[in-house]
Amino acid sequence: MSQVKKSEIKPTPWTYFFVRLLFKFVLKVFYGTIVVENEHFIPRNGEACIVCANHSNSLTDALVLVASISSKKRNFLRLTAKDTQFGKPTFQSWLIESAGTLPIKRRKDHAEGDADNTVVMGALVKALEEGDAICLFPEGMSRYHPSVAPMRTGVARIASDVLTQQKDNPDFRLTLLTCSITYMHREHFRSDVLVSFNPPLQLDPKASALFNELYAQLINEANRLTQALRSLTTFLYDQITQGTITAPSWKIIRTAKAAGRIYVPLGTSMGLGDWVRVVGRFAGEAGFGGVGKLRSRKSSLHNAPSSDQSGIINAQWQPGSSEEKSTAEKIDHSSISDEFVETLAQDIQLYQTHLERLGLKDFRVLQYNTLSRRRIASRILIRIPLIAILGVLALPGLVLWLPVFVTVSYFTKKHKQTGPVWDTYDEISQTKLIYGLAAGVITWFVTCIIALPFAPATALLVPGIMWMALRWTEDLIAGVRSVVALTRLLLVGKSEMNKTLMWREDIHARIMKLATDRLELPANPEKFFSTMSSPGPRWDTKGGADKGRTQGLWARGTRYFSLRRRRKRDWNETMRWYDQTYLPEDEL
Repeated sequence: MSQVKKSEIKPTPWTYFFVRLLFKFVLKVFYGTIVVENEHFIPRNGEACIVCANHSNSLTDALVLVASISSKKRNFLRLTAKDTQFGKPTFQSWLIESAGTLPIKRRKDHAEGDADNTVVMGALVKALEEGDAICLFPEGMSRYHPSVAPMRTGVARIASDVLTQQKDNPDFRLTLLTCSITYMHREHFRSDVLVSFNPPLQLDPKASALFNELYAQLINEANRLTQALRSLTTFLYDQITQGTITAPSWKIIRTAKAAGRIYVPLGTSMGLGDWVRVVGRFAGEAGFGGVGKLRSRKSSLHNAPSSDQSGIINAQWQPGSSEEKSTAEKIDHSSISDEFVETLAQDIQLYQTHLERLGLKDFRVLQYNTLSRRRIASRILIRIPLIAILGVLALPGLVLWLPVFVTVSYFTKKHKQTGPVWDTYDEISQTKLIYGLAAGVITWFVTCIIALPFAPATALLVPGIMWMALRWTEDLIAGVRSVVALTRLLLVGKSEMNKTLMWREDIHARIMKLATDRLELPANPEKFFSTMSSPGPRWDTKGGADKGRTQGLWARGTRYFSLRRRRKRDWNETMRWYDQTYLPEDEL
């Protein structure tokens, strides 16, 4: 079977078009900023493609991918989901089935052993042969955990099957495109998301040699095939994990984020992608908790990627035993001892706990040196009337939001009671999205009925009023947080703040030593990451990659009044009255 030509590109199913349009809107409401990096890596319609991503947020992961891939690039992305979500009389089940999703049977859901996915795998292979794009999550299941789970070889096996079927078609190309999805706080309203596409790996029937003569019957050939599949799976794992934040425990994640804020206190003056990669480096390679003493040196990842005539960067991979190719290279730790790192990690944790006790963020500690008590008091007095004005403006819209918030709160609390944290928290965001959407639609419909004589105008005004109320409420909550923090800055004794400043300076000096000597991060992070096109490890810095970023006094001033999104001070912000630093370590 030959690959689909551009003239034979399938039309977008209307149900998929509707679902994508609907949840693009819903995701933009739920999350503050969705930053998409390297969209140019996505193959165009008609080119067979397997999109692989980490899986930490259940159905929301698939919705984020669907919303992030432009319809100009791919008009249809074939999804998969566990079969237990099909055939139920619920909106969620209808949504999954309407998007053309294929059911995958998991062994954990079929203890009796009936987990045969032969038919579904055949359908996926056929879709790829016809030039479609399919989405798979190699981890096999979603979970609320700080680390990316070991990946299964299903993606590599499907790629092998497709290449086998197309062995006589020299024009066929199969692209493996990995995507790293990072949620700042996956289940919290108005938090931020990074969707980073990695350089694609292109395979063709000639790659059958890479799979060690797939059609050979010898046992040793089969073993070599298994090694090649595992090697390819390891390659995909490395690409995905190097673009996100992963660690064995939430404590390490919390420590890495605190270290990142001290190392580069720029907030949203640096791009979200750069922030994620800095924290990821601290989490994965600093050695906190004994993690990262060995840095994975994948030759296929650290060599310069190849580039085709179109200028698209392509990843490189060579098959073989993952044990042979995956060589762990010891980093030169001559100047950084394990005791140094362990002591630093403990001090960072104590410092962060100290800040939480004071009710302050790290940047407020830095402000104490630059702001006099009179200036702090004047800032408080300026913010109080502004908060009152925002409250009056937002009140009518908040009345419309009330049914949504009550409904979401009820069903979220109910869902949390269905199981442990690791098995339920990854589904909180999808619960909020679905029930929030349902409550919002009902609120809109009831309002239109009440104002029936003005229904056409009401139909347009209600969403606008609700959106403006949301924006004003964001600014109101941020203003309250600021007033509380500035008040605490006034109330904390001078001696206490001086001790905190000295403590921070000591920790900062040690973090800089760790960052430059072990992590190979820049010695002047403020200058490096604050430029308009910071030369970080990404391939494009235009458009979506800098979404939500604030640079310069003019941008900070004008974006404060932006109707599209709030000008955040840092990427940790959510729509809450307090800074979200708690992670459920003890509940896992």
